[in-house]
Amino acid sequence: MVSPDVAPDATPTSGVTEGATRKGAAEKLALATKVYFGLPSIAGAGAAIAIGVYMPKFYSDVVLVPVGWLAIAIALARALDAITDPLMGWISDRTRTRFGRRRPWIALGAPLCAVALVALFSPPRELGADGAALWFGITFILYFLFHTVYDMPHYGLGAELTRDYNERSSLFGWRALFIVPGTILGAVLPWLAAASGDTRHAYAVTSLLFAAVLVASYALMLLRIRERPEFSAREPNPLVPGIRRAMRNRPFRILLATYVVGSIPGAIPGTMVPYFSEYVIQVPPEKAGFWLMAFLVTYFGTGFLALPLWMHLARRFGKLRVWLATYLIGITGGSLQFLMGPGDELWVLLILAYTGLQFGAGFFIGPAMQADVIDYDELHTGKRREAQYGSFWAIATKFVVIPSAAIPLGVLGAMGYVPNQPQSPQVVMTLRIIFCFGPALFAALSYLLAVRYPISEQIHHRILEGLEHHGRGESAVDPLTDEVLPPPDRRAVEENTGWLLDYFSPGELRHCAGGGPTPLLHAVLTKALAWGFLCLGSGGLAYRWISQHGRELSDVDNLVLTLIVLAAGLGLAGTLYHATRIHPAVRMRRLPVAREVIGRHLDEMS
Repeated sequence: MVSPDVAPDATPTSGVTEGATRKGAAEKLALATKVYFGLPSIAGAGAAIAIGVYMPKFYSDVVLVPVGWLAIAIALARALDAITDPLMGWISDRTRTRFGRRRPWIALGAPLCAVALVALFSPPRELGADGAALWFGITFILYFLFHTVYDMPHYGLGAELTRDYNERSSLFGWRALFIVPGTILGAVLPWLAAASGDTRHAYAVTSLLFAAVLVASYALMLLRIRERPEFSAREPNPLVPGIRRAMRNRPFRILLATYVVGSIPGAIPGTMVPYFSEYVIQVPPEKAGFWLMAFLVTYFGTGFLALPLWMHLARRFGKLRVWLATYLIGITGGSLQFLMGPGDELWVLLILAYTGLQFGAGFFIGPAMQADVIDYDELHTGKRREAQYGSFWAIATKFVVIPSAAIPLGVLGAMGYVPNQPQSPQVVMTLRIIFCFGPALFAALSYLLAVRYPISEQIHHRILEGLEHHGRGESAVDPLTDEVLPPPDRRAVEENTGWLLDYFSPGELRHCAGGGPTPLLHAVLTKALAWGFLCLGSGGLAYRWISQHGRELSDVDNLVLTLIVLAAGLGLAGTLYHATRIHPAVRMRRLPVAREVIGRHLDEMS
């Protein structure tokens, strides 16, 4: 069953109008397609705000789990989450079913995520602090695991629905139009529900509502939108070589670096705003819930109201200029927050109205630019890797956002934070610095990186023209470097051999060409063992620390443990990455690739 207003072209269920060309100029999406694609974001965004804003304080001040334990659990959960994202993107791109490569995973992940969400906000009342901490850690991990199962394919579906430069902005803009109301609901509903007096029951009911909407909206999307079969029919690529080739994509590197830097403080505003409101602005206890809700609604509400303007400006002046403007708002607004103090609720509200202007723009500018980068990747590799590219962003940004989700809580504890009590001047100043200057600083750094992004609308049209040439078996010109690119199946190195060689770095390949494949295998094994020792050593150190101190861990101990857990997560990711290279290294030893072939491959990489 498909949308009735989708034109009957060669792939009618994709929502692309008749006569769509490879260049993308005629790939206009029906309005219904954009609505069905964006609708699930209401529940997803609402749940994300409830988790990011209300959950830490709920567990620390209501369930009475020490903030240090929360920080450790968050660090562990997000480290595992960052590892599953690239795996899920790779799996989705390789899936082949009659229902498509995205839709089966969405159908599986959304209901399971809904169950985990309800469990996360419904800890049994009889649990003590240790049991509640364990409950939080398990349900938090499961929530983000199942979220990955449906979210990576959802992103991949959006990136492939249209190849038109401006239509992509419109598609993800419509998604943002649902994300922002979802964030407002996530800010308001828990507060309204908690007004009944039973916070536990209120949060459980709120999570049930978001869970029901999540399942229902994804069911509607799956019924109304189908996938483009011409993309699903393409051969997939191996995971590790795909990562290496992505890192040779210059626009991707710039975009990724910008996102990584911008994501470092990503969890700070949502996690810290309840603490900032109560202990820096010192909102009276009887009005704390109202003002917290007002702050959140103002921030997200202005973002929602500004979305149509940003979409118009992106079409008029280009995505990059709009993106840079949002960073300038973040820089100035975050700095102004530092000047606020007790009784400044109205001033904070005005500043949040200003900084909220940039909130919604990031939800459509970023994905639209990422989709353009995927087209540039196809020009070089001949592969369509929407979900895999989405996972590359996810693993990088989620690993760097782990500190902002976990470390601030650990720092507060180390500085002497005491729940539900007046805080010391040191804690208040710590809150000011973390909440205000952290995001502003990284917004400034992101701006300096983003100005180097090279793909404009004109460049994107030339990329699509190059893909047309490759489709006809002709050479194309890279519009960024003027390099002549033969079709992928006519490169200097046979395609399968090229993907095999891309398991290894240029330095490893040069050593292989000079000393044979045996040192290559030794190098891979050494790196896998080194990362494995980091993972096991960090995990063992954390276990020993907890075993020695038991429940007598100080706040400083909890902060150190958070960092150790982060190291263990990085070690696990590195171990898995290098372990996947062992079999290709063995293959290179059994069937060596000629030195001249390796040399030609290195020339293509340079």
